[in-house]
Amino acid sequence: MAVLPLYNTIILPESKIWLRTSFYKERTGKAPVSGERVSLLALKKDQTRAQWTDDSFYPIGAAGILGEIDSSGFMSIDVLNRVNVEEAAILADRSVSMTVSRRADTGDLDADDARSRTTSVKDRILTFARGQQWEPMLRAFAARWDTLWSIAAAMSPWLSISNEEKYALLAEDSLSKRFDETERILLEGLEMADVTSEAQTAQKEDHEKLYRESAIRKQIEYLQKQLDEMHPENVTEIRRLEMKLEDSGMNETALREGRKVLNRLKGEGANSPETGMLTDWLDLLTGLPWKKEAARDIILDDARRALDAEHSGLDKVKTRILQQIAVMRLKGRQSGSILCFVGAPGTGKTSIGESIAKALGRKYVRVSLGGARDEADIRGHRRTYIGAMPGRIIDGIHKCGASNPVMVLDEVDKLASSYNGDPASALLEVLDPEQNFSFTDHYLNVPFDLSDVFFICTANTLDTIPEPLLNRMEVISFRGYTPLEKHEIARAHLLPKALKAAGIPEETLNLTDEALDLVIEDYTREAGVRGLKKRMDQICRAAAIQLVEQPEAKIEITGENLAQYMDINPVHHKRVPAKAKPGIVTGLAWTPSGGDILYIQTLLTKGAGKITVTGQLGDVMKESAQIAMTLVKSLFPDRADAFSENDLHIHVPDGATPKDGPSAGITLTCALASLVSGTQIPPDVAMTGEVSLQGDVNPIGGLPEKLMAAQRAGVTRVFIPADNLDDLKDVAQEVKNALEIIPVSTVSEVLARLSISAQESLDKAV
Repeated sequence: MAVLPLYNTIILPESKIWLRTSFYKERTGKAPVSGERVSLLALKKDQTRAQWTDDSFYPIGAAGILGEIDSSGFMSIDVLNRVNVEEAAILADRSVSMTVSRRADTGDLDADDARSRTTSVKDRILTFARGQQWEPMLRAFAARWDTLWSIAAAMSPWLSISNEEKYALLAEDSLSKRFDETERILLEGLEMADVTSEAQTAQKEDHEKLYRESAIRKQIEYLQKQLDEMHPENVTEIRRLEMKLEDSGMNETALREGRKVLNRLKGEGANSPETGMLTDWLDLLTGLPWKKEAARDIILDDARRALDAEHSGLDKVKTRILQQIAVMRLKGRQSGSILCFVGAPGTGKTSIGESIAKALGRKYVRVSLGGARDEADIRGHRRTYIGAMPGRIIDGIHKCGASNPVMVLDEVDKLASSYNGDPASALLEVLDPEQNFSFTDHYLNVPFDLSDVFFICTANTLDTIPEPLLNRMEVISFRGYTPLEKHEIARAHLLPKALKAAGIPEETLNLTDEALDLVIEDYTREAGVRGLKKRMDQICRAAAIQLVEQPEAKIEITGENLAQYMDINPVHHKRVPAKAKPGIVTGLAWTPSGGDILYIQTLLTKGAGKITVTGQLGDVMKESAQIAMTLVKSLFPDRADAFSENDLHIHVPDGATPKDGPSAGITLTCALASLVSGTQIPPDVAMTGEVSLQGDVNPIGGLPEKLMAAQRAGVTRVFIPADNLDDLKDVAQEVKNALEIIPVSTVSEVLARLSISAQESLDKAV
């Protein structure tokens, strides 16, 4: 007889199995014929005919007879009894050859009870099908069910039990146990179908409810929008915030938090003590520029003209800014390196930030950090505190209304720290391009993208800026202005602005070049032009009185009458003395307000080798004095007793001003050498450089400012470290033309050029 392997199908005696004729032919290799006998084998795995092996079948199967074959391609098999598979083999044509024997059942089933329970299960199935589209078809099919086994075989494809459980029914010898297990499986399947159907119905109802609610909300929103457009004056505060929230374009995190706070505001009511706080927070959130600004096409020539229009000089700084703008244009980015402008007050560090904003066509924001000592100044306060407010960064973004402004963080070197936190550390996230795309202000408590902001920091000195913060910035030095540059700036910018501020027509007042040069030389003492601006304003205010009294007057300010318009006395600049004395040497120093000159004064008096250092010198300068004394003793061994038999006093004038730094080493050494040798060093000779115990002259900083101070003081010759030659490119040409700049590598070179003879060279002494 034919052998038909089946997988995952309930095969039970006294049941009828329906199959496609094509499936029967594919599995047995022959066409079905009604009345033929067939053996049904249970497959262990779902395998194709080509994959069958001798071990692919369970040891218990069933025997049946092919029933009716209809024209639609379906056939039935009447299962008669169970069989034991004694032997099964796969032949060459992939057909199955097997030897079987009949397997008897244990007849312990009550026939009347079985019929009753079968009817109950059948009715339960028909009840489940009630109201379904396929109910008529099921009723016609169920009319042929006369045993529980037939029901189980028919329901087999829809029962969620394993192949092993289905085979276990066939392997059960006891009819009673087999009936009980079959009934249990069918009823459990019906219960699961009921639960699934109920869940689907409930889900459908929920979806329909949501769809209806969404449709109603959209209608309400549409009608509300129409009302708002017709009567904008009647829009409530909550509705206004709701509209701004939905139109803001903020990120998902911020939008979710905004909706949460808005719902809370709706629930609190107008009389709640939290209403004001929640409204202020939503006002800030919805007022921030969340939408990205499109990158503008930057025209380099226009940027160059914008920078030149507002600032004279600063060629190196402008070149670096134009380089950054060019890189931003090529890469299509909104921001670039974090620039840190360092220089004396009044040199244009802050104002050039506004020029950069004009060059880029962006908004300008200035954030002053001087004296900030609370982390909340940067990150804001938590909303839980009374009087909480956002940090200065988010506040600046909110006020300018643009996501890509040019933001100047002014006086970053004046940050302080306290028990409230370290604001410099909070700035690390702001200025780090790898982090600031998700900057989180404590007040907002949602991420905001700062990656498009062009940050510029300003400082007078780098000494007080923490190293981690400094590493995130590119330092650009602003040197002081020369008198010629100050003259040009005053003519082109300061004087016209001062005349406009005072309401004086330009043709009414004439400030001669002589008078302007006197203002620059005698009434200002700075590296920048802030004081010069004040003097221009002062002249215009004094001229305003004269014009009010004499409206038709033409005012001309010359060198002779300049003092009439100034309300201060001329500044007493340090000038080199006319006479030279042993032990006095002119040194150069750098200060946050520019360069300056120092007169190192030394004097020996009768005593026992005591050393006195005055002038509020720091530890570094005191150490430089010790090194200078050691060098002079080695250079002048015959005068070493002068230090042990006399007291030495070293003084640096302006005793009220603290001074420190290593660059006075060469000046101290030459002053002591001049003192012990009795050689006078010309007062118009100045020097700067750090010295070592080996007599080397090491490089220093702030050379451009020091050389300008030397020129202003009337110095003609300057000794500088040879390693600082590269810094001369940053020195104005007029300064270099006015000075004889001599690079030196050792103290011996300096002494030789000053004609200070030593009894024994430093090389031999070492």
